[in-house]
Amino acid sequence: MTLQELGDRSGVSVGYLSQVERDNATPTLGTLEQIASALGVSVGYFIVRPSPSDSITRAADRPRFSVSGSSIVYEQLGADFPGHELTSYILHVPPGYQSETVSHEGEEIIFILEGQITQVVDGQEFHMREGDSLHYLGNRPHSWSNSADMPARILFAGRMMFGASSRKSAPRPALATERTSEAG
Repeated sequence: MTLQELGDRSGVSVGYLSQVERDNATPTLGTLEQIASALGVSVGYFIVRPSPSDSITRAADRPRFSVSGSSIVYEQLGADFPGHELTSYILHVPPGYQSETVSHEGEEIIFILEGQITQVVDGQEFHMREGDSLHYLGNRPHSWSNSADMPARILFAGRMMFGASSRKSAPRPALATERTSEAG
């Protein structure tokens, strides 16, 4: 498949896909979901996710990971069990971070635990501080940034399917994650 075909199928620009391919850009989970959907695989094809054996996550033992090359640390809240549809994370966002603009199926809700971010949905800016929340459909173009000089922590919950795919046994590409056991 060419980059143009992947771009057409995923809704991600060819230029950005080229940057990702050359390891000059690191996509968010939302963008990986778009790419995975276009390729007919799950996001799990691109990343190795922690897999808790039960449905409780303890603060001290909560799995943390990041997409290789990204400065965002994802703290997994929800469990990965058959039939699950809800995905939830605490995102640890460093100062100066800016995401790419994405759109995808599903919906998202974010809640600012600490710090502040600017969320853009369909061209409308929302300046959000601790305690603010926003709920929106994922098919509306959206992006966000932390332009403050302090880190932010965001509670994310949404419907992003990371389940099994028909290519489960395929080798995983270079995008990997790391797991840390630090509590935050």
